[in-house]
Amino acid sequence: MSVCWLAASMLTLPLVGKAVAQEVNLYTVREPGLVKPLIVAFTAKTGIKVNTVFMNDGLAERVGAEGARSPADVMMTVDIAKLLEIVDKGLAQPVRSAALEAAVPAQLRDPDGRWFALSLRARLIYAAKDRVAAKPLTYEELADPQWKGRICIRSGQHPYNTALIAAYMAHHGEAATEVWMKGVKANLARKATGGDREVARDILGELCDIGLGNSYYVGLMRSGAGGPDQEKWGKAIRVVLPTFSNGGTHVNASGVALAKYAPNPAAAIQFMEFLVSDEGQRILAENNFEFPVKAGAPMHSLIAELGTLKPDSLPLAEIAKYRKAASLLVERIGFDQ
Repeated sequence: MSVCWLAASMLTLPLVGKAVAQEVNLYTVREPGLVKPLIVAFTAKTGIKVNTVFMNDGLAERVGAEGARSPADVMMTVDIAKLLEIVDKGLAQPVRSAALEAAVPAQLRDPDGRWFALSLRARLIYAAKDRVAAKPLTYEELADPQWKGRICIRSGQHPYNTALIAAYMAHHGEAATEVWMKGVKANLARKATGGDREVARDILGELCDIGLGNSYYVGLMRSGAGGPDQEKWGKAIRVVLPTFSNGGTHVNASGVALAKYAPNPAAAIQFMEFLVSDEGQRILAENNFEFPVKAGAPMHSLIAELGTLKPDSLPLAEIAKYRKAASLLVERIGFDQ
């Protein structure tokens, strides 16, 4: 995000300490192309103006530095780790809303109402259509010797993978997770590197037969948004919605929180409730190839065809407790070496 854009966005904010009726101040690290349609639809529906500050990173630092004089009402993040950082730093306040609690499953929101998930990205298995049988798979099976020399994956230190490893720890404990990680490492076809789309590329190139990737990238590739080469990669793979042997599919979540010192809390909660309405969920899901958090809400056809997502029942907040241990494990066993 350019400095000019950020500066221009800031100019739309009301003066610090002077709350303006029927306005909401949104701080977000999500892309403008996704957020703007939400704002347009919300304002058209309610008449409430949304002033937005877009930033690449540092949302918690920004709001923390502004302190009690911060104009922020709503904070929107792209992943659960950043959302929990906001809560851990005491920058969010509890929200009690029947609409939010009905739309967002319990494991995908804070029990005290300090954050709510908005949309989901599932950690999938990409598989070669012609070399891997079409059948259900578990995350645990990735360590099975049948996959020796057949798996591609991005760095174990990438947040997508440390989150999955943390979820494995939450299910099975740290000792079992180390055994599993060593098994996955032994099955790698190449060094753990690149991105999720490169996993699909290397499956098409027959460097590997299966790999891990996010659902979001399947939509990006198959839609042609990334260009003709990526479209070929996306169409070359079969997608499996894996589960834990004792749970569901691992997901990461974008989310939202009400700022501790929000000057416009009533309007802010209206905005948060709109984000989990059918209309808000449709915009979030269709514009960015994500699964809606609300059951039955519309989604992009390219994501719908992946199958029915059954998110893991473990609370995201519980999984997040293991992320540091997961990163240390990746380093200790030299997973990326």
